[in-house]
Formats: sequence, structure tokens, C-alpha cells
Amino acid sequence: MCMLLVFGLFSVPQAHAQVTEFRQAVAEAAAGDDDLMAFYRARNFEGIWDERRRRNALLAAFSSAGDHGLPIDRYNPETLRAQFQSATTPAAQGRVEVEVSRLFLQYARDVQTGILIPSRVDSGIRRQVPYRSRLATIQAFSQSNRAGFLRALPPASPEYTRLMREKLAMERLLADGGWGPTVSARKLEPGDTGPQVVALRNRLIAMSFLSRTNTQTYDQAITTSVQRFQQANGLAIDGTAGPGTLTELNTSVERRLQAIIVAMERERWINRPRGQRHIWVNLTDFTAKIIDNDVETFSTRSVIGANERDRVSPEFSDVMEFMVINPSWYVPRSIVTKEYLPQLQRNPNAVNQLIITDSRGRQVNRGAVDFSQYTASNFPYSMRQPPSRGNALGLVKFMFPNRYNIYLHDTPAKSLFGRETRAFSHGCIRLNDPFDFAYALLAKQMGNPEEFFQAQLRTGREQRVDLTEPVPVHLVYRTAFTQADGRMQYRRDVYGRDGRIWDALAREGVAVRAVRG
Repeated sequence: MCMLLVFGLFSVPQAHAQVTEFRQAVAEAAAGDDDLMAFYRARNFEGIWDERRRRNALLAAFSSAGDHGLPIDRYNPETLRAQFQSATTPAAQGRVEVEVSRLFLQYARDVQTGILIPSRVDSGIRRQVPYRSRLATIQAFSQSNRAGFLRALPPASPEYTRLMREKLAMERLLADGGWGPTVSARKLEPGDTGPQVVALRNRLIAMSFLSRTNTQTYDQAITTSVQRFQQANGLAIDGTAGPGTLTELNTSVERRLQAIIVAMERERWINRPRGQRHIWVNLTDFTAKIIDNDVETFSTRSVIGANERDRVSPEFSDVMEFMVINPSWYVPRSIVTKEYLPQLQRNPNAVNQLIITDSRGRQVNRGAVDFSQYTASNFPYSMRQPPSRGNALGLVKFMFPNRYNIYLHDTPAKSLFGRETRAFSHGCIRLNDPFDFAYALLAKQMGNPEEFFQAQLRTGREQRVDLTEPVPVHLVYRTAFTQADGRMQYRRDVYGRDGRIWDALAREGVAVRAVRG
């Protein structure tokens, strides 16, 4: 770029512009980046990285990038130091100035809101990431306490802090050899003896589920520790080390570290206030919880979408506005055409619990319809199930209107809540204790929520009840998460999403590391 062209970039009149070689280089280097150009133009193309304390603060942040599960090579502090040292002319210093600002902004985005774009990794992740303005970020940094600003970039949630602490501990464990040999038995149960019981004992001791003991028998102490392990991994708690329990028990430190790093990335995607009161639905945990001021005040088992292409439950956040007591079920078009139309073509009286309606909502006489003439693309009718105890939505649904038509609801299929893995629905979230969930929500706005709810229920009529204070709802997917006391919980990767996220992170340069000391 010639000098005459660059003059036009300055905010002061051309006749009075004092363009140094450094400023000229900054202008040229920033020309392809609108945010950096706006930032430097506003300060007359003066630099910010000539200040030693600012440089040192950034170098320190880059040195700890690996602690956050970020790509270490992307923020190599030694490379940055070499760039500063090799820039011996004003022009070279100007180019390094802009390059360091670009790297700072990349780091800020990565550590604050994640390395990946979620929907590009898995179409079921519909989360809106709270990206910050690049221009506002560098403007704020240039005017702030340098080290304090950088420390405040990662999520401030207790969960992120606990995950990072566990990550560092697991890296030390990996350097020390991990949890030792795996257990090769197919099944072990109370009363068993032998080398594989010893291997199980040693593994449980290494994982801190069992105090040191010399027993070679599957005794009560081992049974109790297996139960604790099962609870920490979302397994059926029976005290027997069956195939499912042994698979989780034999999972390596490396795999658990990958899950923790993925959880930290996921925490960055949701780096915004969740609401003093909010609903937390962890799909992999098959639970729905109410959280008040970071404390779990209610929890119930859930059933999530089946692991089929058009039935998996998506991940997103929204706001619950109301509940419907004695709801009708308006059957989704996909279910009508894929499941019920073929049944009606074989037998017009099939699924007779459902009412068939025309485009104006009027009931259609089944006997007057030749269902065989229709296909999924031209079937002109809708289907509805009126309120009843046998209704597919049960007796109450909880609404947070969204484009995915996902909500929480009751169900008559109660037996599924006894399963260890509960992925059976068409995408919506079924609750095991929907009445108690409703009482907990309504308790914020009335004195006797149970009496009110039951009175509405007894009418048998569809009743909408608004929440006076709408509640944020977060449908999340965590295969690694912590309890308030810092202890880890792990869950199976039901939809394979976390595996895909890890693969994407690895392609970006993220790696599991072993750290001594």
C-alpha cells in the first residue's frame, strides 16, 4: 500500500497527519480486519503491546492455555517472545503489534466462548453461543488491568472451576501411570474370590472408591465401593460388577480426561448467566433438575429422545413460560405420516384413541375416508388426542415455546423410568415426577400449589397456567460433570456427540497431556 493511500485511513486531517513508520505498518497490517482497523484508527494507530506489563500478562495467559484444554501450539509463548525480539525496526514492530492483537482476540474468544462452532460438529447442538464483540473486547482490554482482564475471560461458573481442577489432577495421575491394570473378568459378584477380585479391589482403591485393604474376597466393603462407583457413573446400583459396570471401571484416564476437556468446551458455549432459578436437563444423566442460586432444589428422572436420526433430543436454552394441565396431544406431522398413516391404511379404526381433524379443526368420520389414496406428502388431515390419563403427554406439560417443538411432560409409560438408559421418546423430555415438578415451580407464586394443581386436574379440562416469573431452561449434554463437593460424575455418550466434539477439538490441536508435579 502506498503512503498516499494509507494517509486516508487516519482520523486526523491528512495535512496534519504525522505518519510514522510504525503507524504505517500498523495501518497496513490491520487493513483486512474491520475490528482491528476500527480499534487502531480510534487511537491514531498507536500500539498497546509496547508496554512490558501488558506483554507479560498475555504471555502468562498463553502459558496456561493448556490448563483450559486449548491448543497449546496456537498460543506458544516462546514463539511470541521470539516475534517481539526479532522485530527490530519500526515497520516490523508495527506488523507484530497487529499480529499479537489478532492472537489476543483469538485467545479471548477460545477461552471465553469455545474453540468450536457447536452446530458444525453435530446438528443436534442448537446452542446459541454468547460471542462477545471483538472490537469491544480489545477496547476494554486496552483500558483495563491487564492480568485481571485476562483472568476474567474464562467462564466464572463453579462447574468450570471444578472441571479445570479435576483436569489438572487427572493429568498428574496420568503422568504417574493412571489407575493401573484393568479388570479382565466378564462379571464379578459378592462372594467371589481370586485374581480378578484382587484386580477389581486394586482398581477401586486407585480410583478412591475403596480404602486400602488386603482382602481377596468380594466382601461387603467391595460391594459398597462398587455401589459408590455405580452411583458416580449413572449405573444401576446393585453392587455387582457386571459387564456394564466393568466397562466403565476399565475406562482409561485418557478417555476420562477427554470427557473433562469436552465438558470445559461445552461450559464455554454456555458462558452467560443461567438464571438464579433455572431448569437443568442433562440428557446423558436422564434427569431434570430445578436449580435455585446454584443449589439443586428438585430432581426427577427423565426419558429423552431415542438415538435415531429424527428422534434425538436437541441441545438448546430457552425460557419456560407456562404449563398445561390436562393437555391435548397434537400429534406431530412426522408421527402422523410415518407411524399412524400406514396403520390407518391397514385398518381405518387403528389408533382409535386419536381424533382425526381437517384443516379447520373439525372431526373427520374415519369410515368416510379412503386412507389408501394418501401418501406422507399429501395426507390432508391432522390428529389429536384429547385430555385423559392415557394421553401420550400424561396429565401435564411444561412449555418453553421453541422452533424444535420440544417440551417437558408427563407420560403414561412409567415403566421406562426404571431403565438404566432411558432414550425412548420422539425428542421431548418425559418426567417421572411431573406433579412434584409442577408444585416446585408453582410454589414461587402461590401458597398451596398442590391444592391448586389438583383442583385444575379434577376439572378434566385443558387448563393453561402461566408462570409469573418465567424460568430459563437449559437442555445440555454432559458426559463429565461435577457435584458441588467437587467429586466427578461420568455418563455414557448416548448419542456419540462428545466423541465427535473430542475429534473436532483434536483436529484443532487440543491434546491430552501428562503433567508431573
